[in-house]
Amino acid sequence: MAGEITETGELYSPYVGLVYMFNLIVGTGALTMPKAFATAGWLVSLVLLVFVGFMSFVTTTFAMEAMAAANAQLRWKRMETHKEEDDEDSSTASDSDLLSQDNYERAEKRPILSVQRRSSANLFEITDRVEMGQMASMFFNKVGVNLFYFCIITYLYGDLAIYAAAVPVSLMQVTCSVSGNESCGVDTDARYNDTDLCWGRLRRVDVYRIYLAIFTVLLGPFTFFDVQKTKYLQLLTSLMRWIAFAIMIVLALVRIGKGQGEGHPPLANFLGVQNLFGVCVYSFMCQHSLPSLITPISSKRHITRLLFLDYALILAFYGLLSFTAIFCFRGDSLMDMYTLNFARCDVVGLAAVRFFLGLFPVFTISTNFPIIAVTLRNNWKTLFHREGGTYPWVVDRVVFPTITLVPPILVAFCTHDLESLVAITGAYAGTGIQYVIPAFLVYLCRKDTQLTFGYGTVNKHRSPFRHTFWVAFVLLWAFSCFFFVTAYIVLKETQL
Repeated sequence: MAGEITETGELYSPYVGLVYMFNLIVGTGALTMPKAFATAGWLVSLVLLVFVGFMSFVTTTFAMEAMAAANAQLRWKRMETHKEEDDEDSSTASDSDLLSQDNYERAEKRPILSVQRRSSANLFEITDRVEMGQMASMFFNKVGVNLFYFCIITYLYGDLAIYAAAVPVSLMQVTCSVSGNESCGVDTDARYNDTDLCWGRLRRVDVYRIYLAIFTVLLGPFTFFDVQKTKYLQLLTSLMRWIAFAIMIVLALVRIGKGQGEGHPPLANFLGVQNLFGVCVYSFMCQHSLPSLITPISSKRHITRLLFLDYALILAFYGLLSFTAIFCFRGDSLMDMYTLNFARCDVVGLAAVRFFLGLFPVFTISTNFPIIAVTLRNNWKTLFHREGGTYPWVVDRVVFPTITLVPPILVAFCTHDLESLVAITGAYAGTGIQYVIPAFLVYLCRKDTQLTFGYGTVNKHRSPFRHTFWVAFVLLWAFSCFFFVTAYIVLKETQL
């Protein structure tokens, strides 16, 4: 996600791209959604989930239109450069050279190039992977670019804090229960405090921080190097994710079918909407990774329809996961990490399955943490980079990795409230990335396209929501959500 033009990568079919996007969106946020659903009420949760999903689809089409406009700008500049080179060659050539075969062929090609330059049909093909940072530098002014990086960096810090807390929480819940009286697994009916004993004289919070220290020591050093997720590791983590989700949904449906469902969720509870909103926004986050997903798709003729299908499938999946959860388990027994609700003997009889679900976040999150850390480090470098300048070795190899790693670890050290971490990250930085940035990108790229190519030029990948009203509506929704969440937090703190 660094701000540059990167290699497109190996091409794949539109349906493979649909699967990749599904895997990207459905992640950690899905595991915190059932508790948010139970708190806010099933009707309010359903309405908000559908609306947030629709708004995310709108801004995804905005981002894709901006990608096409950026590709057109880059392609136009290359064509202009070639034209200038040809003109220079022509001006230095002698009269006899003009009669040569090479120059004759070049002269024959020029009218064709001119026709291509006047036609916008191929200008807007998305063939170069233009990252979000590069698009920001093309269409935003300096202040806008800095605000863009501030938003991206804040979101990535929140992401890392969530990951750094999720792994120790899962390990603490599973191992503390096994070492205590609850040898079958986590007892979700019990209300544990951080001060409760876990191992001997060690409290649960002490064990959590020990696991956090081990997590930091094992995965933190990767921040100081360049790492990337390999194809096979991605396939493995995706397979584990879908096995875990399938097991949870089937087990919940079986319990409900046997009449063992304990959940009686309320219709609406507006006190839980703040957390639900943040969780929903976080759970639909994909706009920052669209260039790496959309660009390698071989045929983009029906890409908007495929995106709509993807969002419809994701909505159906989130609904199925959350509704089976809230009717299977009581609202006060649902845990921040939904997988931990299945670490009980009465829910899952097979010990291997209990441990697999309980420790599932450990495996998947541990593979993602170094990738996100390196991405955040590279964004810091891009933010402070100056043309032609280089960083000293200490700054490049020590300072940037350190400021990347330390803040999220400190946040995870202070709190392991995953629902709040996800809600705050989604409600603030997530709102900026998912709504504000795509809205301003599409508005400014449209103006830039009209100035460069003329008012009659049509972007073949333009959003179906092409009226300026939709840009204004997205921004109004974003700022309303920002104000609502902030007001709720302030009122909640003053009451305490």
